[in-house]
Amino acid sequence: MSEEKNKRLFIKINRNNLPQVKDKYPFIYLERGRLEIDDSSVKWIDSEANLVRLPIAMLNAILLGPGTSITHEAVKVITASNCMICWVGEDSMLFYAVGQSPTSDTRNMRKQMELAINGKKRVEVARRMFSRRFPQENVSQKSLKELMGMEGLRVRRLYESKAKEYGVGWKGRQYTPGKFELGDLTNQILTSSNAALYGILTSAIYSLGYSPHVGFVHSGSPLPFVYDMADLYKEDLCIDLAFSLTYEMGGKYNKHRVVEDFRKRVIQNKLLENIGKDITMALGK
Repeated sequence: MSEEKNKRLFIKINRNNLPQVKDKYPFIYLERGRLEIDDSSVKWIDSEANLVRLPIAMLNAILLGPGTSITHEAVKVITASNCMICWVGEDSMLFYAVGQSPTSDTRNMRKQMELAINGKKRVEVARRMFSRRFPQENVSQKSLKELMGMEGLRVRRLYESKAKEYGVGWKGRQYTPGKFELGDLTNQILTSSNAALYGILTSAIYSLGYSPHVGFVHSGSPLPFVYDMADLYKEDLCIDLAFSLTYEMGGKYNKHRVVEDFRKRVIQNKLLENIGKDITMALGK
């Protein structure tokens, strides 16, 4: 029996030999195809019948976009490797749902909770986030209320500065839930790009083992940690994009142009590479 055991070609996957979250690739986005299992691996078959075998143990999350299907067996194997499954909109622009193994690693979430429920440590995390955004300011003694006041003033000035830079009229941030079309062009682009950024961040935060529901600056909203992190990236990814496109679009909203230009900025800014590092910076690990 022992000789037969020694002849085994494969090593059984368990929690001890799985790569840690920090060593994995954050996530991979798939659309228009099918995920299933064959004798040796999880395989992706796209709409043109191309086949790619996925290194599931090295992925934190799989983002399933429009036109995808997945077999029951594939779900079982993927979650057994602590790889999360997320259902998202086209180009990962919206986040719909997540499937997570009940045995997934909770170390990062526990650390996040410990920091959030301790008043002193929560403010320290908030200060690190604001130090990143206000490198010229000394925020070491600022309270949470004072930090949020800095943020409000800075964003209002930023809107006015971008409006002047691109020669665009600006009457303030306006968004009515469910009535997207009532906003002016700049506000429509801001709403769309913000939603896209929230979708990407929600997927990433889940995939890294944190909770989007436990924030440090924001509170009382559905995804406070997502909003905390989004403030690190909004200036270039959303605000500058909105004013520059308002100038170029000539008054007519173009969804495809917004999506394409937002995606280019995500790639140029290496957003997916930086999210994990920025969370580590903020939480002080």
